[in-house]
Amino acid sequence: MYILNIYVNLYTLALFAHVCGVIGIFAGMGVWAYSVAALRRAQRSEQARILSGLMVASGNLVVGSILLLGVAGFYMAITVWGERATWIIVATISFVLLAPGGALVIDPRVKAISRLARDAQDGPLPEALAVRTRDPMLATGLSVYIAVLVGIVFLMTTKPPVEESVVAMLIAVAVGSIVSLPLWRMRAKGRTALERSAAH
Repeated sequence: MYILNIYVNLYTLALFAHVCGVIGIFAGMGVWAYSVAALRRAQRSEQARILSGLMVASGNLVVGSILLLGVAGFYMAITVWGERATWIIVATISFVLLAPGGALVIDPRVKAISRLARDAQDGPLPEALAVRTRDPMLATGLSVYIAVLVGIVFLMTTKPPVEESVVAMLIAVAVGSIVSLPLWRMRAKGRTALERSAAH
């Protein structure tokens, strides 16, 4: 009975840590989403400096929460679900593939904005910083990141078979990509307008 109580307590703590990790990730991603949207409307270096600082701080929260979620989730997977939880394989692969996206797409752009904003003088946004704050790739990476995380939560709660799990994650990636399409259209229109003005 004593050993059983220890096992139950460890599982309960792991579940608590797992949920806390999810909350931390989405809290950090929420700050990222707000900051990216606000950066696109920023007109001054001071605004970009504050928003990029928020993104850097929330990025640390996201990384810490991912580690917490991963460790707790791995413990629950090997102690409770075992080989029955085929959906965990899809969720884990999606999670592993998600990490490089954050490291290679989102993080470098956030750090570049933070560096330019820190070095810029107070006043209107310099052109280099303005281009960075309106980079549609940043919003696209963030949209896909959030959509995949929501897809992983879907797998964790519904526990579908492997085939349905894969379809769910593909849908999540598609939704995340589609959401950001208007930003790419805006960028294309802006370039067309600049080319026309340059021609005249």
